[in-house]
Amino acid sequence: MQGNISIKRLGTATFAAVMALFLAGCLLSPGKFTSQLDLRNGGTFAYSYDGEIYLLALSKLAEMGNKAELADEEFVEQPCYSDEEFEERTCTTDEIAEQKRDWEANLEGRINSQKKDAEMMSAMLGGIDPADPAAAEELAKRLRRQKGWNSVEYRGDGLFVVQFKIEGRLDHDFLFPTIESFPMSNFFVLVANRDGGTVRVDAPGFSAQSGGNPFQGMMAGMASGFSRMGASSGEDEMPMIPELSGTFRIVTDGEVLANNTDEGPVETSGGKALEWTINKRTQAAPTALIKIAP
Repeated sequence: MQGNISIKRLGTATFAAVMALFLAGCLLSPGKFTSQLDLRNGGTFAYSYDGEIYLLALSKLAEMGNKAELADEEFVEQPCYSDEEFEERTCTTDEIAEQKRDWEANLEGRINSQKKDAEMMSAMLGGIDPADPAAAEELAKRLRRQKGWNSVEYRGDGLFVVQFKIEGRLDHDFLFPTIESFPMSNFFVLVANRDGGTVRVDAPGFSAQSGGNPFQGMMAGMASGFSRMGASSGEDEMPMIPELSGTFRIVTDGEVLANNTDEGPVETSGGKALEWTINKRTQAAPTALIKIAP
């Protein structure tokens, strides 16, 4: 009985966590990758990302949470009491039947509420559900139409393997990734163009511990919980959890004003290079401040 209660509690927590990520727009996470940003005097830039991108399978995780919450739920007769002395007594057949009707109505209401929540999430994602292979391929086609997405391959369970590269003039801020008709999503890299030729680079997506990527810790925790209590088996198997592992480099012929690498800028044939090794233990998201001549 205690195990069933724990599973139900985990189911409730799972759905709450999914909704929290959804409302915060935290839907994307890198997996294994290499990424590089080139910043050049004269105001040009180039950015590349090769590797895995995970799109949180909202409806699949929510469905798992719902099933866990309702797992092995059964009607339990509640005690009855006398009207005069409020002492516990044996329930009549009619009273037990009424209790069961109320329990069934409550259960049906929760199921309907969960269905509406799932429909709401799908609607706010433009109908895209990465747990549905057909919908995920539609998203892959949408990405291939966008400039810079040279290769997009869907591998299932919300995993996309991509090759992205774009270059141009840095006369505007730059975000990666952005997805057409998909307004609610977090970003991995932000290049903010300041006055006077100063550029600030932040990569909140390239850190498991920072506030920019809560996906990693929350999903890993839920996977561990389901595994410990045996709630994942058969069709309820936990979706793949992103393994954050990669490198992020900034190469520039400008002046490095600040950065949080371990080694600082290193001279290379292409200019000064900053490099971060990213994994599940990375606590601080990469950041740098660079001055380039306009």
